[in-house]
Amino acid sequence: MVIAIGFEGSANKIGIGIIKDGVVLANPRRTFITPPGQGFLPRDTAKHHQSCVLLVLREALDESGIQPKDIDVVCFTKGPGMGAPLVSVAVVARTVAQLWNKPIIGVNHCVGHIEMGRLVTGADNPVVLYVSGGNTQVIAYSDRRYRIFGETIDIAVGNCLDRFARVLQLSNDPSPGYNIEQLAKCGNKFLELPYVTKGMDVSFSGILSYIEDRAVALLESGEYTKEDLCFSLQETVFAMLIEITERAMAHCGSSEVLIVGGVGCNERLQEMMREMAKARDAKLFATDERFCIDNGAMIAQAGYEMYQSGQLTKWEDTFCTQRYRTDEVQVTWR
Repeated sequence: MVIAIGFEGSANKIGIGIIKDGVVLANPRRTFITPPGQGFLPRDTAKHHQSCVLLVLREALDESGIQPKDIDVVCFTKGPGMGAPLVSVAVVARTVAQLWNKPIIGVNHCVGHIEMGRLVTGADNPVVLYVSGGNTQVIAYSDRRYRIFGETIDIAVGNCLDRFARVLQLSNDPSPGYNIEQLAKCGNKFLELPYVTKGMDVSFSGILSYIEDRAVALLESGEYTKEDLCFSLQETVFAMLIEITERAMAHCGSSEVLIVGGVGCNERLQEMMREMAKARDAKLFATDERFCIDNGAMIAQAGYEMYQSGQLTKWEDTFCTQRYRTDEVQVTWR
């Protein structure tokens, strides 16, 4: 029996999760929400995390019924992510590891998403579409690495959606991407946008610039509504993602596809992926907002797998890094 506690704070969410042999005992989190039209800055986000991390830790321990003495390993997000938020949470993880005299493991944020998705859905060896505010990658496992088949060459798909939400002055509560999704459900007039796939890679910055430059004029003319623009943007960027994911599945001969990351909650993305998978006699695996969105349990689960396979992080290596690619991690547990 192994009990792992995971600390996640790489972006605007602070989460602490506790896992016991693959069972989620607790997974509380808090979100830093800014006013409409604004993003979240690293310094302000770090202050938010610092202000509530101990409350979230107490909530996780109380909810799980676990005492510090029962915990076997402390896990934290080593990267990638925003520097100040990462460090503010890692400091707490290092502190409790010392106070409780527990080993510590630095976890790759992207691998955390993958392992949580595999745990929750039961997917065996899927092609993974990892889509969030900071990352967009198509991934498949091979020879003890999560290999990146394709990725964004500029901004992440979630960042593209979030920044367009600012143009429309949409609320950031619960998230700008969620509010775009709700508006898109009512859109029925499609605006043709640039469609940019480059082999296995995608580009979103040009699409964003194109629609940002035209949005105000299109809305003021009455030719398109906010709903139409959200619908058009979603359909375009999601079609690009489905295309490169299908190409990876064909290359790997895979009959499984798993969507992880915050954008993976989007029901329209799941619907489009399901249709593609059905046409290939494949199966879609996806989770809801409890586990798609950044959370502590995913860090605990990845750390649990690493601990079980004998991986620990040396104390001098418990620093954080904003650049930590998925394929840098040696996957010793598979």
